[in-house]
Amino acid sequence: MSRYNEQFLKKNPLAILGVLRDLNKNQVPLRISWAKGQFISKILAVAPEKLIVDYGSQEYENSAVLRAGQVDIIAETQGAKVEFTLPRFVTGYYQQLPAFITPLPSSLWFVQRREYFRIGAPLYPPYYGVTTLPDTRTLRFRLFDLSLGGMGALLESAIPDGLIEGARFSQVELNMGQWGDFSR
Repeated sequence: MSRYNEQFLKKNPLAILGVLRDLNKNQVPLRISWAKGQFISKILAVAPEKLIVDYGSQEYENSAVLRAGQVDIIAETQGAKVEFTLPRFVTGYYQQLPAFITPLPSSLWFVQRREYFRIGAPLYPPYYGVTTLPDTRTLRFRLFDLSLGGMGALLESAIPDGLIEGARFSQVELNMGQWGDFSR
């Protein structure tokens, strides 16, 4: 689960506790998965020392996840995706019904979804940008969308050698039509 930028990784126990309590409060469904299976569940309770997750509806899945050495949890809220890994579940009880009990994760990914805070550029008139590649070649691109953290770009020709998806450039010039020219 480490395919995300480190800025989305939460390691502070209070931050982790806060995210898990929000998932619990909003009754967000969890995808519980392990090497040989998966099911949907929800958080029943969160405390500083433990996480309590509801049993699944199938006994064979509950038994299988108890034997798993690693359990991955994924939850999707309206504005973010939450992912974390737990070493294993143990059986316990919550309000006199079986439940899974585990310590809190030591870290979790809280990844904001791009579509919730990005503004698409108009199709016409197109907005263009120019930047310089590390090898000093000029790259011209069409602006696709903007956010507080950056922008998306479309190329109108083949991808230049050495350019990778998600590349960052410190010097960019944008021509945004009626809004003017901007550079950084």
